[in-house]
This record gives sequence, C-alpha cells and structure tokens, in this order.
Amino acid sequence: MSLIHFNFESKYLRGNTDVNIILPDRPRTIDPEDFYTGDKKYPVLWLLHGGMGDYSDWVRKTNIELYACEHDLIVVMPSALNSSYCNWDHFGGGYRHHDYIIHELMPLIYAWFPASRKREDNYMCGLSMGGQGTWKFAVNYPEKFTACAMLSAPTFDYADKYAEEMNEGKSTSHTDLVDMYGGVEAFSKTRENARRVVRELVEAGKADTLPRLYASGGTEDPHLHEFRDTVDYFRNLGIPVEYKEIPGYGHEWRYWELEIQNVLKFFGF
Repeated sequence: MSLIHFNFESKYLRGNTDVNIILPDRPRTIDPEDFYTGDKKYPVLWLLHGGMGDYSDWVRKTNIELYACEHDLIVVMPSALNSSYCNWDHFGGGYRHHDYIIHELMPLIYAWFPASRKREDNYMCGLSMGGQGTWKFAVNYPEKFTACAMLSAPTFDYADKYAEEMNEGKSTSHTDLVDMYGGVEAFSKTRENARRVVRELVEAGKADTLPRLYASGGTEDPHLHEFRDTVDYFRNLGIPVEYKEIPGYGHEWRYWELEIQNVLKFFGF
C-alpha cells in the first residue's frame, strides 16, 4: 500500500497543513513503469476526522488502508483542527476550511494524483464533527459527490442548539460559530446551515440532485437523539436517508472501525 503524508502551505488556512493520502497498490503482475505512467483514474473517498482529531486519526485507529487497497480507492484525509469544516474569518488571519476543501484541496488532488474528478467516482464520509461537515458538503455541493455518509453526526437546528447551550451556560464550537456570523438570524442564512440549504433545494425542486445519503449512530451514544432528529428532518422533506443504529456502541473508534466497512458497502465497493 502507498501512504503519503503531505504537508503544504494553504492559501485558505493561512499556513501549513497536513493531509494523509492513501493510493492504490501496484498489482505485482504489472510492471512499475506501466503502472506509474498509466492514465487510469481512481475513485476518491474524502474522509473527515472528528473534533480534537487530525489527518492521522483514520489511519491510526482503523484499517482504512487495508479497505482502500482492497477496492483500488484513493482516500484523502485532511486536518481541520476543531473548525467544524467551516470558514473562521477571525481566527489566525482567516482559517477558511470550507473554502480550503472545495477550492484548494480538491483541485490539488485531482491535478497531482491519479484521482477521478467525476461525480460518480467521488464520495465523502466523516465521523462526529467530520460527519457534520459531510452533511454540509453534501447539500451545498451535490454535484461533486455521488454518495455521502455521516457517522455519529447530526446537523442542527442552530436556533434551538444555541438557545439550549446558552441556557446551560455552555460555550462550544456551535455557539462560537453562531456568534462569529453575528447571531442566530445571520448564521441561519449562511451555507453553513445545512438544514436551510437542503430545505431550499427541495423547495426549488432539486432534491433529486442530492447524493445518496447514509447515517448511523451507536445506541449508547449520548447524542443519539440528535442523529435521529436529523434523519427525521431530511426524511420529512422527502429525502431518503439510509439509517442504522448499532446496539452496544457509543461515540467511539470501535464503532467507527465497524461502520467504515458498512459505509464502503453502501457506496458500492
């Protein structure tokens, strides 16, 4: 297997950032010169980590390398700090992770690696914070992905979430995000609010442009009610979401290692 640790200076993150990239194996029956100079393009899985994690999480804590090589799949795993994969204009001179994924990392991968840019060859999956990011990218850029999977991850009604956390005296990435955009009303109008974006897609008659969607949660996860609420929201809009709950698991890597295998099956590998 081929694993690349790629570090480069990002325009949108205003500094160096790290990415792990898994590339398909060369079959031993194929000459290296023929393999490496060939023009074959491979499907791509954009795989997002959760809060407090980084580009190395999926490689260190699951068997994603094994599964990727079994399916001739390129896997791209960026670092995102605790950004929720959003644009933070007032952090570090501007840490614009939303723009980084779409306008910098994706073009880089397509141009520098044997990666297919076709919609039918591109998939996204994320866990927890990365799953929240995946909900957002799925509804904002349905033309880029054929299927998306969200593990242990909701997309919130931010008015309710903000009020709940303020009443409890909490300060979290959710409240910080809303405050950065100038409050709930201003935030609700942004592309970061996946519920508004998907509702407007449906109202415009474009629900059929969305990628296939998969979501799941462990029955012992304290946020399970939020996952159910998200799936209900999408289904009530007429959007099909394949949803699973796995008994006995919480918000944990043993669960995500199991589920990434189910995700790849859902994707068709």
